[in-house]
Amino acid sequence: MVTYSEAGVDISLEEQTVKALTGELSETLDYQNIIKNDGHFAALVDFGSQAIAMSTDGVGSKILIANLMNKFDTVGIDCIAMVVNDILCVGAKPIAMVDYLAVEKPDPEVARQIAIGLREGCKQSNVAMIGGETASLPKIIKDFDLAGTGIGIVDKDKIITGSNIADGDIVIGIASSGVHSNGLSLARKALLDIANYNVDDPLPTNSSITVGEALLEPTIIYVKAIMDLLDSDVEVHGLGHITGGGFSNLKRLNHDMSYYINSLPETLPVFKAIQATGIESKEMYHVFNMGIGFAVILDKKYEEKALEILNKHHDSYVIGQVIEDDSNIVLIEKDNEQIEL
Repeated sequence: MVTYSEAGVDISLEEQTVKALTGELSETLDYQNIIKNDGHFAALVDFGSQAIAMSTDGVGSKILIANLMNKFDTVGIDCIAMVVNDILCVGAKPIAMVDYLAVEKPDPEVARQIAIGLREGCKQSNVAMIGGETASLPKIIKDFDLAGTGIGIVDKDKIITGSNIADGDIVIGIASSGVHSNGLSLARKALLDIANYNVDDPLPTNSSITVGEALLEPTIIYVKAIMDLLDSDVEVHGLGHITGGGFSNLKRLNHDMSYYINSLPETLPVFKAIQATGIESKEMYHVFNMGIGFAVILDKKYEEKALEILNKHHDSYVIGQVIEDDSNIVLIEKDNEQIEL
């Protein structure tokens, strides 16, 4: 059995590391007027009748795939997506970002390609890239690392915290394009090391694309779909970005609820190829988005209207429901298996 830990990423140790950091920094929240919302996808700063939402993230080891393919014009999209999709989760409209590019050695052509992706990501999410920083860090950075920080705005009475999530609410899943920008360490180990494919080999479960193309496929930006939904009369109770940790991300929305996911769409070819190398289902759903990149939780009475709006942008489906249960688990039923996260 292949695990994320064996691929070099220990989720449990990461969680302990985050707790060690936040434990020392928690008192700083009292220095300013912060809207405390523990464990959510974006932080909120009180700003009169509105709140400023902030989030930061990076591209991660997807950069290694870009290096293998010598193709850098899409990783900027991933950088934007990982930030703005998190900002959406509190009901905020993303408005601006700054980027941070750390390099082993400056390379103008690679930087130009990275900027192409950043520009496209900004276009898709309608945000301005208002500044950034580039640092040359030989002996610290190999090749390059790319990260970004973004801000959004939301009226305080429209902040979505997940506190309104109720028993019987439905979970709508919005399709992902593939691996997005999480779990690439495990995906690389599975396909490139264990199965011994090259990035230019056909993906075994979809020969129309290569392994590298499947892994490098950019993260979907959900801004237009979610903003259209929030601008409608649909009452949204919860929004979740399905990133690292897979469907476990749902548990962050309301700790007094559990989530029963029993109607997932057909598994995407890239995930079938990864799992075929010997990864157990529970590990797959604990690491990858498995074809659902974003989740919307709302009262069932809004189902038809919400799907009508979301399907104008991306394939969307009712994938499950909320159960009032403070054990705060995600139970997935798929292909005659039950998986608890």
